[in-house]
Amino acid sequence: MPYSKFTYKSVRSELGIQNKREALFPDIISIPPSDWLITTLKMSHEYALFSEKSRSEAIVFPILAEICSKNTHKTSLYSGAILNGDDTKGLNGECDFILSKGEQDFELDAPLFCMIEAEDNDIEKNIPQCIAQMEGARLYNEREGKAFPFIYGCVTTATEWQFLKLENKTCFIDKTRYYLDKPENILGVLQAIIDIFEDL
Repeated sequence: MPYSKFTYKSVRSELGIQNKREALFPDIISIPPSDWLITTLKMSHEYALFSEKSRSEAIVFPILAEICSKNTHKTSLYSGAILNGDDTKGLNGECDFILSKGEQDFELDAPLFCMIEAEDNDIEKNIPQCIAQMEGARLYNEREGKAFPFIYGCVTTATEWQFLKLENKTCFIDKTRYYLDKPENILGVLQAIIDIFEDL
């Protein structure tokens, strides 16, 4: 099945992954947004952001582009890439955004370390899809000989950001949810994730 078909039940029964709530980023250092990002986010409020696609383009992508620009040559950003983790397990399909370690390439390149799923107003419902993508990324890295001990993920409505961490068949769901009215905290979490993988 494609990533979007996974549910909490199928994540447990087919992938063997359990969920647990945990504080993932207790000591976040906020990062002030650039003037460009502030202006971009202000402009986004002037548009009719009535769809998942429009919010993804107007809000989510600029935030991810901002953090990648602060980490040139260390982090790559892929939008709408096809990730084939394991066809036999149904771990295949398109991912909204993927962060990868290393310089930008023309095609998806391992190692992948964070999956960002932009969804339409229902974070809880779409967490299983992100978990499946994280497991797909883990298997993809493993197949490419660039395995990480864990993978991060995020489900966002653009205004709300819920971060996840997949490790040893457990998905840790952050107890804290981050909001667009404080983009410095969202940037701080993304930077913390990038820093974790810098030495791996």
